[in-house]
Amino acid sequence: MKRRIHSGSVLVYSLVSYFCSCSAFYLPGLAPVSFCEKDKGGEDCQTVIQLFVNRLDSVESVLPYEYDVFDFCKDDKEMRPSENLGQVLFGERIESSPYKVSFKEDVKCKKVCTKAYKKDKENAAKLDFLKMGMQLNYQHHWIIDNMPVTWCYDVEDGQKYCNPGFPIGCLVTLDGRAKDACVINSEFNKKNTFYVFNHVDIKITYHSGAQEGWRGARLVTATLEPKSIKQADENNPSCEGGSPMEVPGVFENDVSIVYTYSVTFEENNSIKWASRWDYILVSMPHTNIQWFRYEDIFLVSLKLPGFRCLLYFLDCDCRWIAFRLPSQEDAQEESGWKKGMLLSVFLGQGTQIFIMTFITLFLACLGFLSPANRGALMTCSVVLWVLLGTPAGYVSARLYKTFGGEKWKTNVLLTALLCPGIVFADFFLMNLILWVEGSSAAIPFGTLVAILALWFGISVPLTFIGAYFGFKKPQPVRTNQIPRQIPEQSFFTKPIPGIVMGGILPFGCIFIQLFFILNSICGFTAGLSVCLRCALLLLEAANSWSCEHHPLLWIHY
Repeated sequence: MKRRIHSGSVLVYSLVSYFCSCSAFYLPGLAPVSFCEKDKGGEDCQTVIQLFVNRLDSVESVLPYEYDVFDFCKDDKEMRPSENLGQVLFGERIESSPYKVSFKEDVKCKKVCTKAYKKDKENAAKLDFLKMGMQLNYQHHWIIDNMPVTWCYDVEDGQKYCNPGFPIGCLVTLDGRAKDACVINSEFNKKNTFYVFNHVDIKITYHSGAQEGWRGARLVTATLEPKSIKQADENNPSCEGGSPMEVPGVFENDVSIVYTYSVTFEENNSIKWASRWDYILVSMPHTNIQWFRYEDIFLVSLKLPGFRCLLYFLDCDCRWIAFRLPSQEDAQEESGWKKGMLLSVFLGQGTQIFIMTFITLFLACLGFLSPANRGALMTCSVVLWVLLGTPAGYVSARLYKTFGGEKWKTNVLLTALLCPGIVFADFFLMNLILWVEGSSAAIPFGTLVAILALWFGISVPLTFIGAYFGFKKPQPVRTNQIPRQIPEQSFFTKPIPGIVMGGILPFGCIFIQLFFILNSICGFTAGLSVCLRCALLLLEAANSWSCEHHPLLWIHY
């Protein structure tokens, strides 16, 4: 007897076989790169590991510089990979390095180049700039396989901190105090002397694909240890011990710096390629938080909603009593709109930034904006802001129409140009200063033109489209034609006392968070500055509302 196969079973079997043949992909859109030895290389397996160098920056200075500005060894065939909009806006300047690495080929004390400085004006200027970089603790940022090369060292409490950069060198001051990285070596003890880190020991860890079903290996960590070594023989360098490379604070004799490097490989199959960033993120600074302070802040934060609810009900009660009192002023309300135009403009721009922030955070939580996808965060934010001009125009037009405004053209133009214009003017002025100083953070002219094209070519027309639909939609109910009466303000309702009284409690809740935010901004984690701009925009919108009866109502508004 033959068994009949139902069509549903055939469909299920087909789907199962299809899913078995599917291949996965990495969410941020960056596929893993496999590396093989020279005799096993091919199109799907690279043999040469490219080491790129990025800008140099410092927490003691706001001016980052390109790698070429300092007198370091340079690649004979310099190659600059294409950078997206976010990378350019963040000031990244990536280029190839003279450090050559091949997979599973250890290198021991290989010479890169020699930099000699004689007592002339040009060489003195180069050496002085290098000294400035060491004095301000400028940091290298190297990249291997789209992953930062980190410098890991032990810190207090037995923890290990992995810094995505390492210093040019360090300084021992005139009074014999070792600054920054000079504290790691007791031999760095000569007064008024700079110590150059002219040698690096690079260690690359890889995950073998022999047991994983894919060819070659994938890099999972890249660490280094900077060293200062003075070479007795420039042609035959030795990296075993030796005295440190000293550069006197006063340039009296000729100085010769020999740059060398070593490379070792290590197999570690316990670290997956998808989680290779974990050891960097776990060791980020400021992870030890004093939680008892947050308990105090939590208790203070509980009072703020209580104050707000109390003031809200008191305000509603006052309005209800005034509504029921028989008088000639029944039709009049307690206060009026001071600056309805600005309020609607700020609210429209705030809506645009809020939606942009929400979508950006949502995509970041999904993994599309991970650190592996360089510049994706800023690129996504800029593109979303440009495309969200329609909600800004719609909200601004609706609110302005509610106030009975008639200058709709002014409203639309201010919504599209006021806040972005202020930010762009500030941005252009800062960019001009950075360009004069020769900093890598200066945005090229072509990028400025591209930003203006996105602004006026896409964002402004979308704002007009949103405003058109906002003005076109009728109001659901009729509004009172009599404007609100603004009462005479007492001393306690004036701006300065109101700011002080209304800001004490919120500041008590955010001062610790503000400390970490400012440290992040000074540490070039610039994404948080977007949140600060959002907060300032909301404060400006809040100031457009009228405040009455009591200074604590400032908290309510």
